[in-house]
Amino acid sequence: MNYLELIENKLKTYFPQGKEKDSLIEKVLIDSMEYSLEAGGKRIRPTLTLIFSEVCGGTIEQALPFACGIEMIHTYSLIHDDLPCMDDDDLRRGKPSNHKVYGEDIALLAGDALLTNAFATVLSEEAVSLVGGEKAAKCGRILAILSGMTGMVGGQVIDLQSEGKKVPIDTIRQMHLKKTSALIKCACMMGAVVGSNNEEHIKIAETYGENLGLAFQIMDDILDVVSDEKSLGKPIGSDAENEKSTFVTLLGLDKCYELVNEYTEKAIKSLDGINGDTTQLKALAVKMSERKN
Repeated sequence: MNYLELIENKLKTYFPQGKEKDSLIEKVLIDSMEYSLEAGGKRIRPTLTLIFSEVCGGTIEQALPFACGIEMIHTYSLIHDDLPCMDDDDLRRGKPSNHKVYGEDIALLAGDALLTNAFATVLSEEAVSLVGGEKAAKCGRILAILSGMTGMVGGQVIDLQSEGKKVPIDTIRQMHLKKTSALIKCACMMGAVVGSNNEEHIKIAETYGENLGLAFQIMDDILDVVSDEKSLGKPIGSDAENEKSTFVTLLGLDKCYELVNEYTEKAIKSLDGINGDTTQLKALAVKMSERKN
């Protein structure tokens, strides 16, 4: 199953196309949103939503609106992360950052529009018709909580307030439980809701996503030190440049590699409570722990 192709094709359906888009006074906004949304990437989060739906007894078709919603949230966060007031990065996925192409004002609004469009998508008539109002509303609530003030946005605040300071490892862990793990966990949980809405399945998805997210972030910190700009498609060494405390600066590379393996194993172990075929989820966790970009 080519999840990536399904996601790419479905994302396009949520935006005006052709003459409809060309007729809009705010066409530049749509262009800016699509510029970042179509810039590529691994599509890990929406893929997790699709797989968890299948594993828990649902279908890909049912999960697609929710997969697209989480990808819109993720893309908005990247646009805002790159702004001068945040990480001030000029490259994203090997291309100029959104604000370098469209300006800071339009980039800011493109992020805002992707955020709001994500909720229009997961609560759309299509989504409700596919899974029912109860499941759609539950997914919308999970998405709001884990992308909001005590989730991803809260993690971003901790990140900003930690710049130039030596902060303890517990703070770094809490920051990334919110900033990185929250959206990955959200993607998994929404898939479980769509698939079965079984509380045990949702809890397993939460545990898997949380551990996968921590492993993913620690690997990101490692790659910021050992990789190169061409491989990553974004500037390297930005953590050191911004004087950020990271898993690597506090624990060293060897310990970080150990933690990646530890959290990956925890993610895989958490799947024991699901009767469905979890082969893809286990393989994805291993692949993320071995990635080079």
